[in-house]
Amino acid sequence: MKRRLLVPVAFALVILGVASGAGAQHNPTGAGHLLDPILPAGTTQNADGSWGKIEFLGKFVVPDAEEGLIADVAVDPDGDYAYLARWGGSACAGPEGGPGGHVVDGGVYVIDIRNPDGSIDTTPELAGFIPTHQDTLVGEGMQVVEITTAKFSGDVLVINHEQCGKNGKGGVSLWDVTNPLKPKKLSENFGDITINGARDTPDVNQTHSAFAWDAGVRAYLVATDDEEAADVDIFDITDPKHPVLIAELDLNELGGGIDQPALGLTDSFLHDMVVKQIGGRFIMLLSYWDGGYVLLDVTNPSSPVFLGDSEFTNPDPELLQQFGSSLTPEGNAHQAEFTSDNQFVIGTDEDFAPYRVGEFRITSGPNVGVYPSVIVPGAAAPSILDDLTLSGPVVYGGYGCPDSAPIPSPGEIPGYLALLQPGDEKIIVLQRGPSGDPNASEAACFPGEKAHEAALAGWEAVVFVQRHVSPDVPFCGSGAFVDEIVGVCTTHAAFHRLFGQTPSFSYPDGPAIGTIGARIEVTSVFDGWGYVHLFDSNLQELDTYAIPEAMDPAFARGYGDLSVHEVAVDPQDATLAYLSYYSGGLRAIQIVTNAATCAAQGDTAPCLVEVGGFIDPLGNNFWGVETFVDEKTGDTIILASDRDSGLWMFRDP
Repeated sequence: MKRRLLVPVAFALVILGVASGAGAQHNPTGAGHLLDPILPAGTTQNADGSWGKIEFLGKFVVPDAEEGLIADVAVDPDGDYAYLARWGGSACAGPEGGPGGHVVDGGVYVIDIRNPDGSIDTTPELAGFIPTHQDTLVGEGMQVVEITTAKFSGDVLVINHEQCGKNGKGGVSLWDVTNPLKPKKLSENFGDITINGARDTPDVNQTHSAFAWDAGVRAYLVATDDEEAADVDIFDITDPKHPVLIAELDLNELGGGIDQPALGLTDSFLHDMVVKQIGGRFIMLLSYWDGGYVLLDVTNPSSPVFLGDSEFTNPDPELLQQFGSSLTPEGNAHQAEFTSDNQFVIGTDEDFAPYRVGEFRITSGPNVGVYPSVIVPGAAAPSILDDLTLSGPVVYGGYGCPDSAPIPSPGEIPGYLALLQPGDEKIIVLQRGPSGDPNASEAACFPGEKAHEAALAGWEAVVFVQRHVSPDVPFCGSGAFVDEIVGVCTTHAAFHRLFGQTPSFSYPDGPAIGTIGARIEVTSVFDGWGYVHLFDSNLQELDTYAIPEAMDPAFARGYGDLSVHEVAVDPQDATLAYLSYYSGGLRAIQIVTNAATCAAQGDTAPCLVEVGGFIDPLGNNFWGVETFVDEKTGDTIILASDRDSGLWMFRDP
């Protein structure tokens, strides 16, 4: 039956005077153009934005909706309440906070999705809000799981935490939501407190995602570790008030490794994971970015057993099929699910950059030539530039951290501005680190922090360079970008050659700050947005899928992000799955085993075929997707979280 609304006072202060969810307008994602989807042959889009095997039911717009506010979605085991992650929005780390001066950064909206008669409510209502600590976000790792052990029995809400300000906290929190109207804190901000085995941070490490499972007598949780990104951290949560870390492993240390260095796929770290009981064993499916998708037997979670991993196919099969390109795969294994019959795995590769960095060329001086390079995750690619090409003379700026020696402005470099040609950018070179440099005692920082210092000094692009480590590969870290600024990474050897030096791997290192170097040119190559993989149960690739617009350069700009994000499988039909596709909307795909049907789209069986979708007439920006069975009607219900508005509800007609 319908529950009495219970909104905690802390949240009431924030929503006071804000328009109600029923009347709020959806933000069309900030895209220059709303996507008019290219539909499968013979399909017609309905007036509400749906087509095929997706029927729109209703939505709930959060009272304080704004662009980029919402992250993940979860649902309780009975399908009575949905939970929306509040990523933080403009109030995150702000001194004023919301109306009334109260700072609410992250948290969880609790939404009642049932009518009094037990049917799905197509105009759901806010039932409460669970706030986080100040400057603390809730994002990818939200889940509700039923746990029954000797220490606890009920529904547990799992929440991940990342920081957005000096007061932020990391780790994972567990809440008892057996009664969603009266959530009870079980444990808060727990997680790993070490980096490389040493306690060198006063806080728990940030966590991007987490997943819990009931193993019968005991219960467990696996979490990512933002500070030790390759780690798989497993906790015993049999007593959810006292989680205990029982295993910590780096999958890159497995025999032979799981990355593919010959393809440049060396940025292997844990991003997401699920655990499912299959054939009497508990199997963990991990999304390990450049390392692909990985299977572990965690029947004994204190001693996981490696079962296998996927390999990215070269050349990239989706690019080869769509436009005959022989480009190498990009990696980016983001999230995956077993189908309901465990016969297949569907994985989503997230990629926000429809162009990859082309050749990094030094075009003047004694070291003209092509050098290794990669895009820096979080930075913009040269494709944001009008001519799709980064070009110009470079200047050395040191380490570029907030506490490092200041980055000079372009105008402070004698003769530099006179060297710029039409179409050139002002380019600063910043070294990764410092770490181990006896001449630089300041702490290392994220590349985004370096880029922000560069932007404040008036630079238009950053060439990040690897510090002198072995092997000397183009890896410069990722994250913390607040500016739209081009950022590419090259090797330490290339760094020295930019300034006419013989490569050196000892301190002191590099030219003086302010030294003008050679001219460079970095081009852009269209390679589409992130797409979907179909694997068999042993992670052998069978097919790929992308929405048509994602593989068309005409949609590379101005239509929002057209990458896939997450997948949720249909709990009743093992052939169906649903995809959150950011500005590409919600999509339904089907695993087809009919050879003729697959051949008609240039595939062999089994293959993935789009069979439905939804994009609101005002646009969408879907992040999360979740499914459950409505026991009253027997329908599969699909919940999707829109980053700019809130909860959207669908069913399979």
